[in-house]
Amino acid sequence: MSATPPPKKKRRLRKILLALGGVAVVTLAAIPLARNMEHGPLDASARRQAPGQFVTLSHGIVHVRIAGPEQGRPVILVHGFSVPNYVFDKTSADLAAAGFRVIRFDLYGRGWSARPDVDYDRELFANQVVELMDTLQIAKADVLGLSMGGAIVGRFAAEHPERVRSVVLVAPLTRPHDISVMAWPGVGEWLTRAWFLPSLAANQLEDFPHPERVPGWAARFQPQMRYDGFGRAILSSIRHLSNASSVPDFEKVGKNGLPVLLVWGEADRTVPYAEHADVQRAIPQAQFVSLPGLGHMTVVEDPEATDPRIVGFLRQH
Repeated sequence: MSATPPPKKKRRLRKILLALGGVAVVTLAAIPLARNMEHGPLDASARRQAPGQFVTLSHGIVHVRIAGPEQGRPVILVHGFSVPNYVFDKTSADLAAAGFRVIRFDLYGRGWSARPDVDYDRELFANQVVELMDTLQIAKADVLGLSMGGAIVGRFAAEHPERVRSVVLVAPLTRPHDISVMAWPGVGEWLTRAWFLPSLAANQLEDFPHPERVPGWAARFQPQMRYDGFGRAILSSIRHLSNASSVPDFEKVGKNGLPVLLVWGEADRTVPYAEHADVQRAIPQAQFVSLPGLGHMTVVEDPEATDPRIVGFLRQH
């Protein structure tokens, strides 16, 4: 006796499977839409709530905050992958109190800055620094980069050493990250909307060994996620910046002989502490400050341990 289903049953089974497949496809397509946090343009009305000022560069409007005496020595602070310039609230105040002219800004795609539809790579952000300096009429500056900002500062200093007085790298992105399926067209976009972005604000707390010491940190991150283009910028940064090594740029900085301070928290799990050895090999002249018990965001977690070291280094040069 044959176990093959009669033709009518086969057709019915095929219809059921097709229906289930259709439901699955619709469900998968709906998840990113349902979890999308972007609900409007980042326009003048939205920007009215931002402190500081705005300048227009080649890829759009950039949010800038300046502190310290007008004639003070300029120090430019470059933030990391996703947390905009408020990450430097205390560091900016400390450097300004020490007499420096502190310039911090939001990278393209973050905070209150424009979200152009371009590749978010080192070149884009290094050029943003150049254009910002030109617009503010700053010929030469000390530059500080945190995390991904360290990779950006590395590229900027490697390509424009004549515009750099000294470099501070705080837990800089150094080794390339394996971005896996995030590189796949369509798949990366789906994962970004359905999984990565919805958890991004809460995941900021993983930068801290003691997240209870930074109440409200995740909530402060969320407003920038409400405006069109944030997710696209984040995914593009993963695809065009996070997956590349910073070592070649750091080696150029080392050969240029620029003064460099390297700061790293020993409990850093975001950019592992062990990677400091890669930076030191690339930049032999770097002064190294190792901070026991601190994680990735030393400038937030314990500015009293971090900022005086930065001020002391800047005053040496």
